[in-house]
Amino acid sequence: MGTRLDLQKLLESILDSRNVYYQPPNNLHMKYPAIVYEREDIKNGFANNKVYTQGTVYSVTVIDEDPDSEYVKKVSQLPTAKFNRHFESDNLNHDVFTLHY
Repeated sequence: MGTRLDLQKLLESILDSRNVYYQPPNNLHMKYPAIVYEREDIKNGFANNKVYTQGTVYSVTVIDEDPDSEYVKKVSQLPTAKFNRHFESDNLNHDVFTLHY
């Protein structure tokens, strides 16, 4: 797995935009469509009482005015991506995925 910055670049390439935000503050004015992601968990693999593998789990949310956003499909096709839920807020569609990266 790559680093968080690798994930940032991957998500920017999916969106073909820099509207990708990592743990944005509440007062940030975002441009849409956008992808927001945050660390959700750290998964450790153990052997001989030591951590031998480690991966980060992210919550990745695609936010778009379009309910049939092409970006939802692109994110859903990432390896380890699992669809979590969809909701609407402020006339924007939010599709949330869990991604091991």
